[in-house]
Amino acid sequence: MTLIVIGGATATGKSDLAIAVAKRTGGEIINADSMQLYKGMDIGTAKLTVAQRQGIPHHLLDLVDVNTDVNVAWYQEQARSKIDELLARGIPTVVVGGTGFYIKAILDDLNFPDTDPAVREKITLQAEKIGNEALHQRLAVLDPAAAAAIPKENVRRVIRALEVIEITGKPFTANLPRVDSTRYPAALQFGLTMDRESLDERVDARVDQMFALGLVEEVDTLIGQGLLEGKTARAALGYAQVVAMRAGEISLDEAISQTKLATRQYIRRQETWFRRDERITWLDEGSDRLAIIEKAILTT
Repeated sequence: MTLIVIGGATATGKSDLAIAVAKRTGGEIINADSMQLYKGMDIGTAKLTVAQRQGIPHHLLDLVDVNTDVNVAWYQEQARSKIDELLARGIPTVVVGGTGFYIKAILDDLNFPDTDPAVREKITLQAEKIGNEALHQRLAVLDPAAAAAIPKENVRRVIRALEVIEITGKPFTANLPRVDSTRYPAALQFGLTMDRESLDERVDARVDQMFALGLVEEVDTLIGQGLLEGKTARAALGYAQVVAMRAGEISLDEAISQTKLATRQYIRRQETWFRRDERITWLDEGSDRLAIIEKAILTT
């Protein structure tokens, strides 16, 4: 049975394409966006509404509260369990999202090194002393590929990467699998791409729309539900900027402009990550993406 993976940068049209593919194949969708796992994080993550899902079952959405931190090993277990269940029932499965590490965790047998509380505590104290940016620069020296994939704002992941490096004596990315260690060898992988100018325009429009739809009010509600206690959720694009605004550190206009800038920077990191995987078939905005995917399904 078919497993289709649709990845790529933010705002390239992944969700709409996944719906179209699922409708044509009678399939169901698995979320691979790390922030859409969180309940209530809807506007800022561009999570499809129930109506927008057009009756297509979506899995791995709204699983955890915003004060909970999840990791990729947990996600891997959840996603694979649901994928295996769907495939065993003969249901085509479409994985869609922009979190490249989560997609890789589904497909490949990642090695997750054990954690060392002492090492973790030491690096956490260093982060508090020298600051997030300096800690991220340290990671860039030790493992440039990891630094490119992990934003400096995501301190938890930076600390984890440095912890793995210290425990194993190897770069964090050295723990990623070879291509031949895939869990689903028949999976069809597609990446969506778009020219930089068009993508930047879409980002600006998307961020403006998020704030117009009530992102600030959404963050206010989530703060009441423990957002400030969750290191992962509060670092999400848009949410971190609104939190800073509510703390009096920046204005609303600055929150909007900083969200746009941070999103563009994140897109560059997404592109760097996905381009490393030679299994991906790239679909540009001018192609008939659905037809290409349908043809690939028929020829496998």
